[in-house]
Amino acid sequence: MSDISYPPSHVSHALPRYARALRLFWSASIASEAEYRANFVFAALGSVMTLGGAVATLAVLYQHGYEMGGWSWPEAMLVVAVFTLLEGLQRAFMSPNRQAISQHVREGTLDFVLLKPVDAQFWMSVRRLSVWGLPDVVLGLGLIFYAGSRMQPEPLGIADYAAGLVPVLLGVAILYGLGYILATLTVWVTKADNITIAMQALLEAGRYPVPAYAALYRVAFTFVLPVAFMTTVPAGLMTGRSGWAWVAGSAAVAAAMVLGSRAFWRFALRHYTSASS
Repeated sequence: MSDISYPPSHVSHALPRYARALRLFWSASIASEAEYRANFVFAALGSVMTLGGAVATLAVLYQHGYEMGGWSWPEAMLVVAVFTLLEGLQRAFMSPNRQAISQHVREGTLDFVLLKPVDAQFWMSVRRLSVWGLPDVVLGLGLIFYAGSRMQPEPLGIADYAAGLVPVLLGVAILYGLGYILATLTVWVTKADNITIAMQALLEAGRYPVPAYAALYRVAFTFVLPVAFMTTVPAGLMTGRSGWAWVAGSAAVAAAMVLGSRAFWRFALRHYTSASS
């Protein structure tokens, strides 16, 4: 059994249908979670406290003139801000769908997904939206502009923020590809939740500038678990610490992760034993 795909000549005809499906998916998700508005308030408070704790930790480290890896206080805050933004996007768009893969495999409902007239990976990637991640998105964006306004000798301008948009989007692609590869493992190991939890714990390293870590960790967080490309590179490009060569590296890693997730998903489906077989 394999997922349904379309030849290139049909892509332009399929796009409107996929756009309508996406609108229906997300409107249904928002309507469902809108029933629990108090939870959204508590989620927002939790996001504020988490971000406050991260900024407070930085404040303690920087109070005596210490700089993490040579990064100034506003630059380090910018890394925290990018991490918070990506964390919010992950909680809103990626985590709910990754968790659903394990549920579909465990309950045998993946069969029905594979029979739908849309690409199965598209369905599994965007079917659910959680509004609980949106406070982190808003807080991350707000902290980006605040940290940018505190830069010395002059604050960041529109061109600096625009330059950072490209590596941020590449960081989202890396995060998606890496997470989907790990989630696909549930085709063989349905109780693979600990794998995604471990990945989240490792990604916490991207909350602070990677140059602040020891040499061995810098290599690991750049070439093994590419958290540097997700948070440090976007912040570095906005502040001028990173060049476009790093963005090219981010693009290469993002392409490898997204294409790898696609290839691994198709490989997993060839070994998937459906509930009806």
